[in-house]
Amino acid sequence: MTSPASRAVRVARPDDVAALVDLIESAYRGERSRQGWTHEADLLAGQRTDPDMVASAVTAADGVVLVAEQDGDLLACCQLERRDDHVYFGMFAVSPGRQGGGLGRELLAEAERYAAEQWHAGEMRMTVIVQRDDLIAWYERRGYVRTGELSPFPYGDERFGLPLRPDLAFETLRKKLG
Repeated sequence: MTSPASRAVRVARPDDVAALVDLIESAYRGERSRQGWTHEADLLAGQRTDPDMVASAVTAADGVVLVAEQDGDLLACCQLERRDDHVYFGMFAVSPGRQGGGLGRELLAEAERYAAEQWHAGEMRMTVIVQRDDLIAWYERRGYVRTGELSPFPYGDERFGLPLRPDLAFETLRKKLG
């Protein structure tokens, strides 16, 4: 287990894309993901992201990807995207072997701080698959509120995975910052 003092959080660079794709895939899909608790392997097969989507997030004019690293190894990441009246939080991944030790909680808090201090954001929003009760409960313990706003899963777009059930949808969660 790494200590928080030995980790650093920074803004991702284009040369991080390959490592970010591997990190995100390992946290959500396939057998590697089952080492952690945040996987979607029972809900979705196929890919979670691809190099083009990650590169777009890393180089976006209205956003950043934050990474937590130690000794050059990416341990966790998240995407922040400025929108009209809030910051969208997504692409959150913690290496499966590091889950459950506080790293995700620390990076989420850093993302909230970044959004509030750098962009003067008053609210953070995200979408979570409604079937992920454990993950939604984790966010609720950190102050996020379920909105009841649902959006459909992008069935038929294999860039986001291959659904293993027909009823997937996203719910928006939000938290006031500051």
